[in-house]
Amino acid sequence: MFCVIIAMLITSFQIAIYGDPDYRFYQKEYEKYQVTESLYMDMEDVMEVTSYMMDYLIGKEEVLSIETEVEGRTQDFFNEQDRLHMEDVKNLFLGGLKLRTVMLLVAAVLVLFLILTKADLKKMLTGAYFAALGVFAILIAGLLVSFAVDFTASFTVFHEIFFTNDLWMFDPAEDYMIRMLPEGFFYDMVMRIGAFFVGGLMLLFAVMMAVRQKAFWKYRGKTGEK
Repeated sequence: MFCVIIAMLITSFQIAIYGDPDYRFYQKEYEKYQVTESLYMDMEDVMEVTSYMMDYLIGKEEVLSIETEVEGRTQDFFNEQDRLHMEDVKNLFLGGLKLRTVMLLVAAVLVLFLILTKADLKKMLTGAYFAALGVFAILIAGLLVSFAVDFTASFTVFHEIFFTNDLWMFDPAEDYMIRMLPEGFFYDMVMRIGAFFVGGLMLLFAVMMAVRQKAFWKYRGKTGEK
């Protein structure tokens, strides 16, 4: 169940980031934070850059480089620091997708083991999920408090944990990418990911409760209890 929940978390990232092929969430965020005004770009050009960047992060493009009109000049939107940092981000994201596959395989092997040993599958899986959910609920609550108190500090800690360099530290005066993706965008994206994740957890909770209840009433029927 821990493996399943970790896989759900990674899937929540993927759905939040890539669930809409037209990237309408991104466009709404750009409008919210007045990105086009900051970059002196048309929304159409910003969305073209976004689409290319997202293709790069998922492995559809080899090099992070696209010419567009920004600040009144036709030039490469991304600089060398952007390319180096986004290569790290790409490796992290693709690594996460591989980890999801491993987690699901491990979960499948463990379920197969329970089947072969003729364990009470419904009882064990539902009980294990409720226990794992309790642990993750504590972690989620801690993260929510951390984000609410100081999102900037939490965001910094995240980068310090997952990146071994300081390439993620951008200067808005010099870097177009950080102007396109301000801190507010990342806050909203984290909330979006969290909504998908919590929604998935609650849906699976409802399924497990239904399975537990069905097993309970089946047992009551067999024993003749009222």
